[in-house]
Amino acid sequence: MAYHKVNADQRTQGQYLDSDDLQATALELEWDMEKELEEPGFDHFRLDGAVQHHLGNSQSPDLDLEPIQPSASPKGRFQRLQEDPEYISHYTRQSPKSHRCSFFQILKLFCAALILFIFGIMTGYYAGKKCPSPPASPEPNNPHVYHEILKEIKAENIQQIYRDLLQSPREDDVDAAMKILLQWTSYGLEDVQLVNYSVLLDLPGSSSNTITLKNSGECFYPDGQQCSKVTKTLHNQDLLYSYAAYSAKGTLEAELVDIQYGTIEDLIRIQSTTNVTKKIALLKLGQSPLLYKLSLLEDIGFGGVLLYVDPCDLPKTTDPADKAFMVSLNNGGDPSTPGYASIDGSYRQHRLNLTTLLVQPISAVLAKKLTSVPENRVQKDKCVPLQMSSSDKKIISLSIQSVTTYKTISNVIGYLKGSVFPDRYVIIGSHHSSLNTYGGQEWASSTAIITAFIQALMLKVKRGWRTDRTIVFCSWGGTSFGNIGSYEWAEDLKRVLQRNVVAYVSLHNPVRGNSTLHPIASPSLQQLAAESQSINCVEKTKCPGSNVSSVQTQGDSDYFINRLGVPAVQFSYEDISTSENSSFLSEALFPVHVTRTEELDPSFKLHENIAKFSGHATLQIANEPVLPFNALDIALQIQNSLRVFLREEVDASQLLAVAARLRDTAELFQSDEMRPANDPRERAPIRVRMLNDVLQGLEKSFLVRQAPPGLYRNILYRLDERTSQFSVLLEALEHCKLHQSNETIQAALSEVLNSISSAQVYFKAGLDVFETTLAGKK
Repeated sequence: MAYHKVNADQRTQGQYLDSDDLQATALELEWDMEKELEEPGFDHFRLDGAVQHHLGNSQSPDLDLEPIQPSASPKGRFQRLQEDPEYISHYTRQSPKSHRCSFFQILKLFCAALILFIFGIMTGYYAGKKCPSPPASPEPNNPHVYHEILKEIKAENIQQIYRDLLQSPREDDVDAAMKILLQWTSYGLEDVQLVNYSVLLDLPGSSSNTITLKNSGECFYPDGQQCSKVTKTLHNQDLLYSYAAYSAKGTLEAELVDIQYGTIEDLIRIQSTTNVTKKIALLKLGQSPLLYKLSLLEDIGFGGVLLYVDPCDLPKTTDPADKAFMVSLNNGGDPSTPGYASIDGSYRQHRLNLTTLLVQPISAVLAKKLTSVPENRVQKDKCVPLQMSSSDKKIISLSIQSVTTYKTISNVIGYLKGSVFPDRYVIIGSHHSSLNTYGGQEWASSTAIITAFIQALMLKVKRGWRTDRTIVFCSWGGTSFGNIGSYEWAEDLKRVLQRNVVAYVSLHNPVRGNSTLHPIASPSLQQLAAESQSINCVEKTKCPGSNVSSVQTQGDSDYFINRLGVPAVQFSYEDISTSENSSFLSEALFPVHVTRTEELDPSFKLHENIAKFSGHATLQIANEPVLPFNALDIALQIQNSLRVFLREEVDASQLLAVAARLRDTAELFQSDEMRPANDPRERAPIRVRMLNDVLQGLEKSFLVRQAPPGLYRNILYRLDERTSQFSVLLEALEHCKLHQSNETIQAALSEVLNSISSAQVYFKAGLDVFETTLAGKK
């Protein structure tokens, strides 16, 4: 510092000293410097000056090093200033201060160390008090923690929650939502919100729809009872809600045509003998999605449809033959805001119906009357399917009335923020929507299970534990009308969910029977689903390991699977059906007696099992450092689906080649990236995050741009248990038979080819990123 000060003084003095003074000053400074070099203690001064100069040089590289000369001695310069009568006293050099400097330096160091020590203690205290430290403890990834949480889920607790939900009568969707919100909040869930949307619903009219036989003049209600004021009063609610939401309205008088299940073969057979224009189809539910079948009927010119469920397709333990049912013709979301959320200010399309067909569900009892079939249909323990005689012609009049109106539906959304990756969401969803007795009490089963899981989980959270990723608990409204609540919420937060959602765990209709466990999962989650049911099975005889399949399913997982490409898993109990046509019968919402759920599961052990299966899957996804997704299982399923497709005599050589490359890349990804990352010794945080980002986007490549109504856009899901092909390719083949055109199959092949190729490129890009990162580190 002395050196810099001298230079400054020299520059300043140089402004007013003449040449003689400068020469004299230089001689005096040179003499003073020689004298000062002889003084003791100068070595210390010179060392300090050298160090300070080095530091100054590192910060200011333009400093000139030449001026370090004896003639620039600070001592000489200060002596001259002292001789000046105008010299300011604070520049006076003090007596030797080496001992004083040493004392003050030691004192400063001691104070600094003491302050740092106190600051470190306070920082550690408050950090430990306010913020959980998940990486420090191996507990979060210990299966023992999951066991501690799941053992708190008890059948008697679920039963009590279930009964509490049904105890008080409710007027609308919002009442149930508020009760659920209060329950979740009481268990300690931190952030619980009520999210409302005003949506367009199609509700029953003031009187029941009717079907009239013109030949005899008999009038029937949908359940098969003859039109009368007494019957209407006794079964008023059931009659009103026996309808198809969003059907066309009005009256149609036409010939009734039996088309069985409405398959392509059925339609080709009928068209070869009958002009179907503006006729009324008698259609069985099952085999394929209702919306797909209705689109075919609308396409070839039918004017109306009577729907029914053939008793032969139902499990032996089920007999709703005398009951009509409700269906929704809505493919998903609020019909007035297709593709965007129903928020304030949104443009509304007031669509009175979603089809030109007049659609009416009827009971099997009425179907028997229309087909003129005797009441006794059992022949030697064999059920005979319902079928009209080809010579039997009936003219009927179908009258349908319903009212479209805007109503508020509510979603309950609760968050448990993750401690490590709060921006990654694992969504677990139930629903609370029902129409009087329609949809039954299964909404309460679904809600009781998710509530019991929240209750058990929050007991652990209150003791300081927390999952790595955020868990989002959802109870959806408007499910019966086409998954409206889940669609609107997801459309509202679409950009956030596209980036952040990791997986969806569904609790839709968890106990619809008591015979067998039916797990459904994305190919990437099939191993996790198998592991969950084997770990959490309480009674081995009641829930043996069941095969996990990737098939279409009903419920609010639809948007997440088909719009966001999110892996999903669902566990449910069902009754065993001996019929091959039983798929998609769950589209029918039958009125369910209040005690039906407790008759199926009197001890609520099945509910407990579902809660534990689903809870274990949720905890694994939310808490494992590496997402438990299997990339290779996706590639294997793709290849299996294409091998079956080869039997259809279609050139799929390019598809097979791309699928083979996909499998090779997936194998490399599985072995080179996932296995090392699962070893804690090689688990670098940035590498794990990169790996999880790749795993999170696995299924997004398999979304085709457009699929026929009722079919999944996600090609990884098969139509049902009986089929192995891609549903879009299967439908394209059927479409070619009906329209005698090859264009549809070529377009479908191109869609599937692009999806598989995109997935292969995605995997390859992930591998390239890892290789580049490793090369950079090396």
